[in-house]
Amino acid sequence: MPAAVLIGAQWGDEGKGKATDLLGSRLDYVVKFNGGNNAGHTVVVGDEKYALHLLPSGILTPGVTPVIANGVVVDIEVLFEELEGLAARGVDVSKLKISANAHLITQYHRTLDKVTERFLGKRQIGTTGRGIGPSYADKINRVGIRMQDLFDENILRQKVEGALDQKNHLLVKVYNRRAIAVDEIVEELLGYVERLRPMVTDTALLLHEAIERGETVLFEGGQATMLDVDHGTYPFVTSSNATSGGAVTGSGIAPNKIDRVIAVVKAYTTRVGAGPFPTELFDEWGDFLTQQGHEFGTTTGRKRRTGWYDAPIARYAARINGVTDFVLTKLDVLTGIEKIPVCVAYDVDGVRFDEIPVSQSDFHHATPIYEEFPGWTEDISGARSFDDLPANAQAYVRALEAMSGARISAIGVGPGRDEIVVLHDLLD
Repeated sequence: MPAAVLIGAQWGDEGKGKATDLLGSRLDYVVKFNGGNNAGHTVVVGDEKYALHLLPSGILTPGVTPVIANGVVVDIEVLFEELEGLAARGVDVSKLKISANAHLITQYHRTLDKVTERFLGKRQIGTTGRGIGPSYADKINRVGIRMQDLFDENILRQKVEGALDQKNHLLVKVYNRRAIAVDEIVEELLGYVERLRPMVTDTALLLHEAIERGETVLFEGGQATMLDVDHGTYPFVTSSNATSGGAVTGSGIAPNKIDRVIAVVKAYTTRVGAGPFPTELFDEWGDFLTQQGHEFGTTTGRKRRTGWYDAPIARYAARINGVTDFVLTKLDVLTGIEKIPVCVAYDVDGVRFDEIPVSQSDFHHATPIYEEFPGWTEDISGARSFDDLPANAQAYVRALEAMSGARISAIGVGPGRDEIVVLHDLLD
């Protein structure tokens, strides 16, 4: 199987890095196709824990070529901070390739992101303030700066001037901030040119040729299905397409080249930032999931909102993405709960919805309809086959599989890279 997409099935933080790591030794390329440094993967290798924000998690696997594709927005300062941090820990980062068409995040994008969010007051979206949204907005408004522009100083200067012409009026007259000098931005960006030169290339061609040779390429999505700008809980979403379709537009690979879609889903649910969350918990069980699951953002450090498993969301993700395989993570976090609730449908003003309501207002007011499953107390971190799991844990997994729209092919039973149960080969 030459090409597979790996995406999140909920609101992010499902453990996609671990799923990539599970496939690592069999991959030739790992491609990040959307987002920026607004989401992170935590990957545990032996006693070492790595927090990746902008880089594809495949960069930790020897022999894999990591690729930042055209659908990503790149903060160059963050890029080199992350590369230098990994290199200092002995990780080979020399194979990284970056699309010449990837857009840049600049100082003015970060500034606008922060002041705009504060200006919204009670209507805040929960942005990370890292300039992701404003960079994508410039891309759509055709005033963005692409990686290739750095190699032509005249073009770069013209584009920065065009971008700042309107933005400085906004910063000064609306937000009472200082104007940003064109020279300041140009000088900063030009300072990275020689270090970037060997990394920047036509990644769409690179990946097409790799697939034609029969090499294995994994397209790794940032954020997750419910944060997709088109298919998520708009407007409380990210600014890119985090679903499997985004792998096509975000990398330049044709849709008929994709063979498998792997979705990562937690054994419960979390989200960061504002927006609807039907199964959210505000009691001791919410605190339990937060503490046992270490639910704090890899990139932001923000405490994640927690709730029980939401089967309609899993079914939605399976349908929108064409999921062939689920990877169920953090099953171990549920150990010790006597009865585990699972949301099987919603109640909206007395009307039952078995699927996510199309109306955002209805989804905001949805009350979960739960079915309870018996829990287990045994430590499952040592399980390496499905039969090693307690009977109640097996029953819980099979129940989720039956109501989620695709088979569960792997189960995370602990934070370590080897703490996983494989039911079906993800690449076979």
